[in-house]
Amino acid sequence: MGSLLLGLIELQSIENRLRAAKAKLGRCRRGVIIQENQLRSFQNSFEAKKEEIQLTRIQSDRLELDLAERNETVAKYRAALNTVRTNKEYASILTAMNTSKADNSKLETQVLELMKNIEADQAECEQISSDIAQQKDKLNALRKDTEVNAKKFETEIEQIQQEWDVAAEMIPPETLEIFNRVAETYDGEAIATVELQDAKSGSYTCGGCFMGLTNETANMLMTKDDIIRCPNCARILVMGASED
Repeated sequence: MGSLLLGLIELQSIENRLRAAKAKLGRCRRGVIIQENQLRSFQNSFEAKKEEIQLTRIQSDRLELDLAERNETVAKYRAALNTVRTNKEYASILTAMNTSKADNSKLETQVLELMKNIEADQAECEQISSDIAQQKDKLNALRKDTEVNAKKFETEIEQIQQEWDVAAEMIPPETLEIFNRVAETYDGEAIATVELQDAKSGSYTCGGCFMGLTNETANMLMTKDDIIRCPNCARILVMGASED
């Protein structure tokens, strides 16, 4: 294998290390983002629950006002019973008063139910508030750890990038452009090793897409130091160590 392909193999090795280091940095920072989203979710739940409590209070206040007015009506009915002159009037007022009292009882039940809901929501608010405090502590600790780890990963990336730049200088610009383009297509994997599938028939496949390759392709790789790409996936082909 010639210097060009050996240089590309070396560059591929460094590319893999560089992308792995960047991935570690990305995961490190994503952890903070995930926890920030969790905190935001708690805060949104807290605000939503507070709004729900407020709306329930408004509904409860309206019912209590209505109940107070209805109780006044019942009091008026009760006072009227003392002034009626006939049994018919008495019976009519009594019926109206009892109907109002029954309606009031239903309103009282609704108010009590709303107050129970408010108490339950307030308890839930307190729990969410506690969750928010714990999440903030967790996030602050994670941010500190992430800052330390991120600096370490950034230093590693910078060092590997320097290696990559040195290795890239040994590759012709046109070839380097092809390498970079294919690497972007396949998440850094620009090179594929040609694999021997059957020694008797001399059949080969691309180690990247596993499609068959001609004997001519394998022979060219064994005799020439040229860029040969897989006709199916367009990766740069190199022979494995045993076929070199």
